[in-house]
Amino acid sequence: MKDYENLPYRPCVGIMLVNAKGLVFIGRRFGGGPEHVDNTHSWQMPQGGVDEGEDTYKAALRELYEETNVRSVKKLGASKGWLKYDIPRTIVGQAWKGKYRGQKQKWYALRFTGKDSEIDVEHPGSGHKPEFNEWRWEKVEGLTDLIIPFKQDVYGRVIEELGKYAKPVK
Repeated sequence: MKDYENLPYRPCVGIMLVNAKGLVFIGRRFGGGPEHVDNTHSWQMPQGGVDEGEDTYKAALRELYEETNVRSVKKLGASKGWLKYDIPRTIVGQAWKGKYRGQKQKWYALRFTGKDSEIDVEHPGSGHKPEFNEWRWEKVEGLTDLIIPFKQDVYGRVIEELGKYAKPVK
């Protein structure tokens, strides 16, 4: 494994899915992986890797479908650039086969235009393996307290940039 400081960031997307009431979708991670610290901090918004040459918005739509079964969305906005976080050094060898020091994420705010019955984290789209074992709608102000501590700064920046979209539809 390369020195931690010389490892690249894994390109990813994140999705702030907002319903008509202005609440944000969060899912509780299955098992959590090596970064799982406790049951309180096991929630997150949908996110995932960008395939080589893939457009980030298309990646966001794909990841959302693969994790939630959701397709009924309208684009509201996007982060200005990439938001980065480092994973703890103690788990670098366990996550992503030790190839990355963390993730750089392009975030999108999407309005959910469907019905809650469309959301199916147990049987997500494309036959994808479930990543969440439950989900709920959450106020944007409560998100960072539910996220794995090393991702909380990124979530704070996502809320600064995209939180304005977490408003009820009039």
